[in-house]
Amino acid sequence: MPKLLDYIKKLKEKDLLIEENINEKIKNKNVNILTYNSKNVKDNSLFICKGINFKIDFLNEALNKGAFAYVAEEKYKEENKPYIIVSDVRKALAVLSALYTNYPQKKINMIGITGTKGKSTTAYYIKYILDDYMKDLNKNETAIISSIDTFDGKQRTESVLTTPESLELFKHIKNAVDSNIENLVMEVCSQALKVDRVYDILYNIGVFLNISEDHISNIEHKNYEDYLTSKLKLFKQTETAIINLNTQDLDRVMESAKQAKKIITFGNTENADIYGYNIRKEGMNTVFNVRTKYFDNEILLTMPGLFNVENALAAIAVATALNVPYKNIYNGLKKAKASGRMEIYTNKKRDVVVIVDYAHNKLSFQKLYESTIKEYPKREIITVFGCPGNHAQNRRRDLGKLSGKYSNMNYLTMEDPRNEKVEDICKEISIYVEKENGKYKIVPDRGQAIKEAIFEAKPNSVILITGKGNETVQYIKGKYVKCLTDVQYAKKYLKELDESKNTIKK
Repeated sequence: MPKLLDYIKKLKEKDLLIEENINEKIKNKNVNILTYNSKNVKDNSLFICKGINFKIDFLNEALNKGAFAYVAEEKYKEENKPYIIVSDVRKALAVLSALYTNYPQKKINMIGITGTKGKSTTAYYIKYILDDYMKDLNKNETAIISSIDTFDGKQRTESVLTTPESLELFKHIKNAVDSNIENLVMEVCSQALKVDRVYDILYNIGVFLNISEDHISNIEHKNYEDYLTSKLKLFKQTETAIINLNTQDLDRVMESAKQAKKIITFGNTENADIYGYNIRKEGMNTVFNVRTKYFDNEILLTMPGLFNVENALAAIAVATALNVPYKNIYNGLKKAKASGRMEIYTNKKRDVVVIVDYAHNKLSFQKLYESTIKEYPKREIITVFGCPGNHAQNRRRDLGKLSGKYSNMNYLTMEDPRNEKVEDICKEISIYVEKENGKYKIVPDRGQAIKEAIFEAKPNSVILITGKGNETVQYIKGKYVKCLTDVQYAKKYLKELDESKNTIKK
């Protein structure tokens, strides 16, 4: 258990320490608990004053409950207590978290994925491939930290943040190490890179999937340049960079990737190191060929969506970098699935197809519509979606325009409204739907919107339910409120549709 003195030395080593006021007796105490949540404080805790929502009351509570010192970017004069002042409290939290958990990131193969679209699917593709490989070696399954869920060897939970805060992140990595897991694959979102949640982690492999304008708001990224710059920070802490040659701003991405020791490219162009070609549909499956320096062979995806070929190529690039045999790559991708990603459900007559997917931004919507039009060319398209409150406000314009252009009918509804009114968000989206001469209905209750979409669909329709997938909560006014998932709603109302038609026949 490191002493408080060890934490001070580490902050000084990282050039984060500005000032400290702690006597030698306290410096030589062990730090039993490191936390930024005053509720978790016990005796001999080191408390971190972090976050835009931090209040002096939290520090007072922490000190009263047994914190023997605090770390902050400023001194709190009303508290005559031992303190450590740092230049950047977020970086400090990451540095201290790494020490607190005994640097688990150095004892496991770390794989990080960033991109506007496809992070979770790619993460699960990699996990399935590595799990198949590890099974052959009689080793443990791969840990994953994604926007869908987290598995670290000790717990499997639904995720709230795409990339957890650094203290929770390092605890997950430690759990994986303690569970004798060799590989951990995780999504690395732009916000996590911007605010240094992953600071002090060196990724063995860093994947850059794509980039398109997203997450632009006062509390996320002020503009596209800030968004791109944040994502490119991944390469500063990556040994092997894996790059999609089809990404926007490729020149910027490739130049930044030079910070890594090695670069591997993938895409559907022949100059890619991992080259995908001869892409085709065979029944419900997607089949394509892939050429690498190790093999030139066929890959089969059972997860729907032609756009998933790109995600699969990224996963293949990771696998080849880790010397995984073709057999395990093929088997892993054939079995791969991600909860709430491109899940297909139908009524008994199969004339109404429902696709549940997490698509929630411009790039993912564009790819989803393109794939749907190719795979269901003679069906009307109906879309059920919303946009989040208080952030990523450009989505209301982008998704409104795309749905207005490609959908025959849109049901605008709730999607994590936070402190905004659902109706106001939907009305803003509808302005852009109308600009594309699209049809829409505002149905604030998400379950009701899905029900109406299914019951009002014409025969030979495909209904896209986007944004929430298998998530079990809505974020409303600062609280996570339990709800049915989109998958549960889809199954429920398809069953009721069949039952209603049987009743009419009788």
